[in-house]
Amino acid sequence: MTRSISTLTSLMMNSEKTKDDLPTIKLVKETKVTSYDWELEMDDDTFAMMVKMGKEEATDQDFVNIAVIAGLQHYLDKE
Repeated sequence: MTRSISTLTSLMMNSEKTKDDLPTIKLVKETKVTSYDWELEMDDDTFAMMVKMGKEEATDQDFVNIAVIAGLQHYLDKE
């Protein structure tokens, strides 16, 4: 995602509200993180084990972050 948070905020504030809009979400802290998206090859059993481990380790905040990123991407794809 190459647009800044201020640009995204401006876009969202200037768009028309619909019944599917979320309530206001206030950004209170931003932490820059480095991550990698690897393409890994593994058998189905190993994949299932990794998914299970990931779900056990993920926090509610992890799921919120995923939802925000997905929501912003969905919004940008509509633009």
